[in-house]
Amino acid sequence: MSTQPPSRTKFYLDKRGGKFMGVCSGIADYTGLDITLVRIMFVSAVFMSGGSVLPLYFIAGFIADDKPSELVLEDNEHQQFWQGVRQSPRRSARDIRSRMRDIDRRLADIESYVTTENRSLAHEIEQLR
Repeated sequence: MSTQPPSRTKFYLDKRGGKFMGVCSGIADYTGLDITLVRIMFVSAVFMSGGSVLPLYFIAGFIADDKPSELVLEDNEHQQFWQGVRQSPRRSARDIRSRMRDIDRRLADIESYVTTENRSLAHEIEQLR
């Protein structure tokens, strides 16, 4: 039985960055928000709800999967990219398309320069012979 690779856009518990069960850290990783901000919002929600959100925290901690080790990103640039993908997939796709168009344009310029005849260079080479 083959298993599917882990998804970078799925919610996972992040026990490496978490304090207790990794729920707030997982939420921060999933949404792209700062972990401290998520913790402050959670503590505020606990006080404002009279503690009724605590069962949801524990349910999420028991039901959600742990973040797979192959998704742990040490590079901050990769982390920011994947958080951006989760926040706005359309914007991320648009940015990637824009980068690819720019690379394609630059490659076309290089190809054009290499494949066209450079008469002044050819003339100088002929004079050297």
